Amino acid sequence: MRRSTGIILVAVAAAMWGLDAWIRSPLAHTTAPATIVFGEHVVLVALTLPFLTGAIAELLRLGWRHVLAAFVIGAGSSAIATILFTEAFKVGTGAWLIGVPHPLHPSVHGLRPSLYALGAAVLWALGTVLGRYLARDMRFEHVATLRFAFGLPASAIALLVLGAPAFASRHDSWYIALLAVVTGFLALGLYYYGLRSTPAVAATIAELAFPVSAILVGYFKFGQTLTGWQWVGVATTSLVVALLPARPRDPVEIVPNPAPAPA
Repeated sequence: MRRSTGIILVAVAAAMWGLDAWIRSPLAHTTAPATIVFGEHVVLVALTLPFLTGAIAELLRLGWRHVLAAFVIGAGSSAIATILFTEAFKVGTGAWLIGVPHPLHPSVHGLRPSLYALGAAVLWALGTVLGRYLARDMRFEHVATLRFAFGLPASAIALLVLGAPAFASRHDSWYIALLAVVTGFLALGLYYYGLRSTPAVAATIAELAFPVSAILVGYFKFGQTLTGWQWVGVATTSLVVALLPARPRDPVEIVPNPAPAPA
């Protein structure tokens, strides 16, 4: 039951990430992706600032392996992956069967966003494994805090490398803050809480709720059309995620009490 609850929380969090396409897609056409991601991390670090001292102290106590894992999660999974995903919105949607109308014959227009999204997915999958590693020894709010703390300088470096401005317009900044609170702060809180009791492999599969919700937002909000192949991708992915919490429990062998021996 505890594992099933964890899987459900991870899937809900992933679906919330997909819903951010509602805001992120229009933003990607008016603000540079690196600017969006940097702004999100500024808000997220501000929200988790009360936990930062305790999180760093706990991380240093655990040793260099945990420090390296937190760095990869923050710089790779939080900063670089989100920039890649946001960049994908500039030219289209992103997963293979879902984002490419004809998966066996991808066009340049369809291949580019898919590569961006697949690159982001690889970094997110790595972040899932390392996040599970940290969650075994740390409080879930500390893991999330470290993700944002390491992600902020990484996103700042991305600004310099890509030549993007640090801040957006007042209008876009408000929506960036909304993204940070809903799909960052709240969703990642659910995610790391659920990840404590969810195996990394199951969590990675549960995160497939992300592209499903993203493509449904594109269909209902932005009027994107889906081919038969894309509907197959949506249906297959949805079925896998829905059945994941209902997987059979591991068998438990019950050893009967031995017969009492004579005195």
